[in-house]
Amino acid sequence: MKNGEPPTSADGKPRRLPTLEIVAELAGVSRATVSRVVNGSPKVSPEVVAAVTKAISALGYVPNRAARTLVTRRTDTIVLIMHERPDTVFEDPFFFNMLRGVNTALTTTDLQLVLLHARGEQQRERALRYVCNGHVDGALLISMHGDDPMPTAITAAGIPIVAMGRPPSGRRTDYVDADNVGGGREAVRHLVAAGRRCLATVAGPMDMSPGVDRLRGYVDATRDGELHDAAARVAYGDFTEAAGYREMKALLEQTPGIDGVFVASDLMGIGALRALHDLGRRVPEDVAVVGHDDLPLAAYADPPLTTIRQPVELLGQEMVRLLLHRLSDPDGEPEAIILPTELVVRSSA
Repeated sequence: MKNGEPPTSADGKPRRLPTLEIVAELAGVSRATVSRVVNGSPKVSPEVVAAVTKAISALGYVPNRAARTLVTRRTDTIVLIMHERPDTVFEDPFFFNMLRGVNTALTTTDLQLVLLHARGEQQRERALRYVCNGHVDGALLISMHGDDPMPTAITAAGIPIVAMGRPPSGRRTDYVDADNVGGGREAVRHLVAAGRRCLATVAGPMDMSPGVDRLRGYVDATRDGELHDAAARVAYGDFTEAAGYREMKALLEQTPGIDGVFVASDLMGIGALRALHDLGRRVPEDVAVVGHDDLPLAAYADPPLTTIRQPVELLGQEMVRLLLHRLSDPDGEPEAIILPTELVVRSSA
């Protein structure tokens, strides 16, 4: 039989595709029992499961997804919603690596993945209509800003959610995050250990938990090191290379003597390196630079960027694992998974 052609019998006529009834007859069980096996019910003995599975294999039976959805109320689909512009998502290696982790975790399941953007009111409303109209079993939320109403609306519709990053609003929900506070602290400790005393930071957005938490780590560590003025030398970017370039120049205009800077993302770190080069500052001789994320491009920066590594792919994998757990235990207590970060030393510091 060629791909796309209907099966045929010995006389060359089209053969009727196997149904639940035909599978049940061959396995010697009822149609309802076959349905329970196909839908993964635990209320079937191993011997019956083996008999039905053998019959399914022999007949080449393929379950009807639409009919299965009516029975189980499951769509076998999850949605990943990104609260960023499409150009930002596809230009930032962070999102690519996170998405690779999500796909890796889904390879061992029968779940399909739908990707939606929800940047702006129109996109948000369209995404909510799709999710809340029963097209998905669960949702992964990426890059949430501020008091975004989407988590509340999706949860109210009975759809389980898992967020990447601590929810900025403090609402109780399942989420996976890296130790961003610890990352900010470790960056400062490394700069201090290298003899830097006039520190500054290019922080991320204050309506996103990674931006808030990395700045908190920076401030805590500068105060622990009695570098009290450093806590006030803060510029704010949006995790883009352009912001790193712009804010690094602004910091040096305000404080020309800066000799160490923690930049809250590698993309902003690349921009900061360009700004220092354009201003004639040597890295690391004049200014040491530490980024955050350890994206692949950090190793190829000029000079290679010292950074805080967070396990981006593992973040995506753990989000899927947590969502699968929540689908099987919808009434359990919300869970938070915090993954460790580590310092990766390169030439910039």
